Amino acid sequence: MPFTMPQISRVTGIFSEAESLVSRYYRMTREDLKANPYDVRTLVHLEAHEVNKGAFAHLCKYYRRKERDAGSPAGFHFYRICLQDDRILDAVERAKSFIKFSPLMLYIAAHELVHIVRFNRGDSDFDAPPEEKKLEEEKVHHITRNVLQPVAAPDLGLVIDCFSSQYQIGDIFQG
Repeated sequence: MPFTMPQISRVTGIFSEAESLVSRYYRMTREDLKANPYDVRTLVHLEAHEVNKGAFAHLCKYYRRKERDAGSPAGFHFYRICLQDDRILDAVERAKSFIKFSPLMLYIAAHELVHIVRFNRGDSDFDAPPEEKKLEEEKVHHITRNVLQPVAAPDLGLVIDCFSSQYQIGDIFQG
């Protein structure tokens, strides 16, 4: 089940809020944040390899070639956050008495943005072996908790507690 148009609109606003929170945590300017290129896609716009039935979001890394101007690089890499609408909506539906859409999406957005910043800063290796990725997930969960502390909403606290590092928030794919 894909997101509705009102939900997609909320996702856009939530990612903007998550950008602000992650930027504040890492003491990044807007320009610093732009050095971490990414886009967000929802289920109906995903390629087959971007769909993951075991996570709320699937992070893919791509390399884009561009026309080479004198003195400019031949290309760049960027990340795609592939939201798994059906998994997110199912989690909200199953736990609707205490898990709300917006706090869950804020957690997912912040979590994925922390990954992107860490990969681009060299704090973590996108292509790490599985055992290192498991440790990275634990670190990112801890950092995400700290990123979201200024929000301090009860519904968000429930999300953080329920969807801890024992539950797979995201997955990583090199494309």
